[in-house]
Amino acid sequence: MQVLQGPDARAALTRTFNDIPVPDSVLARIASTFGEALTPTQVVERIIADVRARGDDALRDWTERLDGVRPEHLEVSAEELADATVDADLHAAIRLAIARVRAFYMQQPAHGFLNHDEGGALGQLIRPLGRVGVYVPGGLAPLISTLIHTAVPAQVAGVPEIVIATPPAAGGQIHPAILVAARELGLTRIVRVGGAQAIAALAYGTATLPAVDKIAGPGNLFVVIAKRLVYGQTGIESLPGPTETLVVADDSADARYVAADLLAQAEHNGAEPVLVSTSRDLLIRVQAELGGQLENLPEPNRTWARDSVQARMKVILAADLHEALDLANLYAPEHLCLLTRDPWSLLGRVQRAGGVFIGEASMEALGDYVAGPSHVMPTGGTARFMSPVNVRDFQNIISVIGVNEATLHRIGPAAALLARAEGLEAHARAIESRLVAEEV
Repeated sequence: MQVLQGPDARAALTRTFNDIPVPDSVLARIASTFGEALTPTQVVERIIADVRARGDDALRDWTERLDGVRPEHLEVSAEELADATVDADLHAAIRLAIARVRAFYMQQPAHGFLNHDEGGALGQLIRPLGRVGVYVPGGLAPLISTLIHTAVPAQVAGVPEIVIATPPAAGGQIHPAILVAARELGLTRIVRVGGAQAIAALAYGTATLPAVDKIAGPGNLFVVIAKRLVYGQTGIESLPGPTETLVVADDSADARYVAADLLAQAEHNGAEPVLVSTSRDLLIRVQAELGGQLENLPEPNRTWARDSVQARMKVILAADLHEALDLANLYAPEHLCLLTRDPWSLLGRVQRAGGVFIGEASMEALGDYVAGPSHVMPTGGTARFMSPVNVRDFQNIISVIGVNEATLHRIGPAAALLARAEGLEAHARAIESRLVAEEV
């Protein structure tokens, strides 16, 4: 285990948002699938162009080619949605997650304001987006929580129509847990399409899938590239990359919990676990715990977690907790876990993070499901300027300007002066025409 300190630690945690790294295995799969060497971006550009040109037929063809399933009926039927079942305990857990996420976002102010004074009125209107697309990754397991943590804030924002796009499993079916969660949320439009083709369809629309105002939700490399390429045609909430967790721990931390929290993120493909501690002894104990806990994980989770730990984990010895928080702010992690003697005393020093998890009972894994705030958080250092998914992601803010004549007379000359300074004579004359009219 290489332990970083001082300038080496700062250098290791300094990040620049670059293009998405592409593993050699992905490039090899592209060459095998397409019969030629293409970049992932070139693949996505082809898919988007085909979906725009051929609509539903292109969705069926690309789903068959990439997912091995040809869905004749792209949209999930009302009967399929109604018949979906999961065991009672999982159903109860889905309801609990929905209730807690909804309760959390109901606290976020959702109304505009209009201030009246002697100068008229200035304010903001807040209006929900008309239609939102929620992308729910399929892959090896249904990401029920992603659906909940993305759709609920949109519902609280007042979005009247939410469309779910998710890749089909073998046989063309959608996992029943996704359908049960959608049913509990009151969502009925579910399309069995994933990947870049789903993003293209949500952005441009097809006979089956309506174009949306914004697409939200994480996905694989091709989904992220597609979101980047369609931005402008439609909105996107972010370009989420591999997940990351930074744990700050002092000598009071339990090495078992530190290792468990790091592995909880490390089992995601491409994850980056980071440990910053003021105790060298803790670092040694955590290393031993990681080895033991890794061996007890089932496959393929063990392989994924080991890859993250061996290839991307960073271990840093900080001089004190002040330096530890400075390093955390520099890194701007998606998840910041504070496992210290008095974690609440550190909260005021947190400046850059997607979410802060305070104390041993507030593990990040809990936040992925039932704590309340959305787990769709900024990655790759974008927590420096972005926020987790929230109600505002699904609303428009409209400025309201309603000055009266007295205010116009008071502030209009300054506006005309600024307009002429910018070389915009028509602007100045539009303002002065009102001033002259008032004087006459």
